[in-house]
Amino acid sequence: MATSNSPFLSVIIFLSIPLLSHSQPQLSLDYYKTTCPDFANIVTETVTTKQIATPTTAAATLRIFFHDCMVDGCDASVLIAPNKFNKVERDNELDHTLPGDGFDVVTRTKTALELACPETVSCADILAQVARDLVVMVGGPNYPVLLGRKDSLASQLNDVEPNLPQPNMTMDHIINLFESKGFTVHEMVAVVGAHTLGFAHCSEFADRLYHYDKSTPTDPDMNPKYAEALRKLCSNYTKDPTMSAFLDLYTPGKFDNMYYQNLLKGLGLLSTDQMMAEDPRTRLFVERYAANQTAFFEDFAEGMQKLGTIDVKTGDEGNVRRRCDVFNTVRT
Repeated sequence: MATSNSPFLSVIIFLSIPLLSHSQPQLSLDYYKTTCPDFANIVTETVTTKQIATPTTAAATLRIFFHDCMVDGCDASVLIAPNKFNKVERDNELDHTLPGDGFDVVTRTKTALELACPETVSCADILAQVARDLVVMVGGPNYPVLLGRKDSLASQLNDVEPNLPQPNMTMDHIINLFESKGFTVHEMVAVVGAHTLGFAHCSEFADRLYHYDKSTPTDPDMNPKYAEALRKLCSNYTKDPTMSAFLDLYTPGKFDNMYYQNLLKGLGLLSTDQMMAEDPRTRLFVERYAANQTAFFEDFAEGMQKLGTIDVKTGDEGNVRRRCDVFNTVRT
């Protein structure tokens, strides 16, 4: 893995910023140029230290960033810790397995920035910038991050489930969900390529192994040897909910196009991933990315820019939290 290298020694692809209809005019590349001139350097230094110490950080942060932006926009609402006054997004079961390393790297970065530029940089901007730096650090594409988001003033448990893809969804449902956020099918397949990193808990794909249907316990689209190995790995998953498997069998810590190559061989871990290799609406793009890593990097970079500007809060729609895990004012 490339965890010991500087994030800017990896393959770097600079792309122009697409004109996104849902982005806000207040966002800009140099938003902190005068108010926090060392913003980018502080983020990079903190991210580098954390990723070297804990190589799972990149995948963890990408997942948190996705969950944040898909649910009511990129506003750091997912970072709010559960409390006795309000059932927040992290109280929802779909967010229970969000990895702690992703929250930790944001907290560390916020602490460093508060020392340098008190009450200036939003947690939403930190999450977006940290996610980009981590992608680059593990070998993925660089892309510009627009800044100027404000942090949300609310975080609600019930907002989560309708806005996130789930392992048991049909491809129609998933495509519709992404389209509701402004993504084409092509862009959806590219963004889901984030599954080149990280892991999933056995409970998220156990039905494919043991309960596919009455006549066939195992999903026939899954490579038989792969399925056999997963059945052994996850045999005790009901008693040990922490049991998990890598989403990318071969290079789980490196950002590359192996994920798509795996799908074409029946080595997709989640049913929703494997369906992309079977559905005619998505297979063409899976094949393209499996054959051309540069094309994947370019489209992933554009997709992340679009993801990062979904329903952002600016002006008085939000504020800058002093801590990322709590609102500035306790809400009862």
